[in-house]
Amino acid sequence: MLSRRHPQLNRHGELVHLLGIEGLPRAVLTQILDTASTFLSVNERDVKKVPLLRGKSVFNLFFENSTRTRTTFEIAAKRLSADVLNLDIARSSTAKGESLLDTIANLSAMHADMFVVRHAESGAPFLIAQHCAPHVHVINAGDGRHAHPTQGLLDMYTIRHYKGGFSNLTVAIVGDIVHSRVARSDIHALTTLGAAEVRAVGPKTLVPADLREMGVRVCHDMAEGMRDADVIITLRLQNERMSGAMLPSAAEFAMNYGLTPEKLALAKPDAIVMHPGPINRGVEIDSRVADGTQSVILPQVTFGIAVRMAVMSIIAGNEA
Repeated sequence: MLSRRHPQLNRHGELVHLLGIEGLPRAVLTQILDTASTFLSVNERDVKKVPLLRGKSVFNLFFENSTRTRTTFEIAAKRLSADVLNLDIARSSTAKGESLLDTIANLSAMHADMFVVRHAESGAPFLIAQHCAPHVHVINAGDGRHAHPTQGLLDMYTIRHYKGGFSNLTVAIVGDIVHSRVARSDIHALTTLGAAEVRAVGPKTLVPADLREMGVRVCHDMAEGMRDADVIITLRLQNERMSGAMLPSAAEFAMNYGLTPEKLALAKPDAIVMHPGPINRGVEIDSRVADGTQSVILPQVTFGIAVRMAVMSIIAGNEA
């Protein structure tokens, strides 16, 4: 039976679902990052497979579009030797009116071992985890505005890879934070892993004021947010999730908060620049920065495969 307090952990404190980063202990996050390191070399082999999930069935349930996330989950599962099924949501029974839980019950009856779920409604993966069969594991691949834990973890892996640790780092998260599930996951991960300072940078309409209660420094001035930062994570303007006019225009946002070489120069000389993708060039980030020497945006994608392999292998090895 799932614990209400820690729905992702079994009675031994082991990870059985990955639904969000909030509430996970540092030891679990570190275990995932350390395990991901061991999988990086798999991606460089001629035969890019290990047998850890041989005989297991992984169902990708993407009720919301995402080419990058779905593809990296599929690659990760196949490199672990799992059988992967991508459910065509547009033609599935849910499109015909079947409830989410009925869909899950039917897929569980097909001997699914793991569900990777992306859904527009916050909390959908939690609901599935509470109602699926005991042997089935659930991974949240993004739910509403709530969380995107594997993106948060791959961001942490990227930071640790380039910076060695977190204790002395100032990390600036810039842009549309109010609509960003990635920002929430990054903030929870950074505070749990002991980052020295986390900054949320953007206009008042796009930065939740309650972030201060989480120990985050809120900056509405770009220069203040960039000054002496070690890591800069830029976020996409999520116009599809905005209701009403939250910005005068994308051009004004770009002028004030778009990351240009001039604004990047305010950060530390060895600062790294990250972005979860997809990128709106010329809006949240200038092409000269996105393609520049301080950008680690493409390595993030590579690390994402290893991190998702790590998550799948860890939860598959733990009993509910």
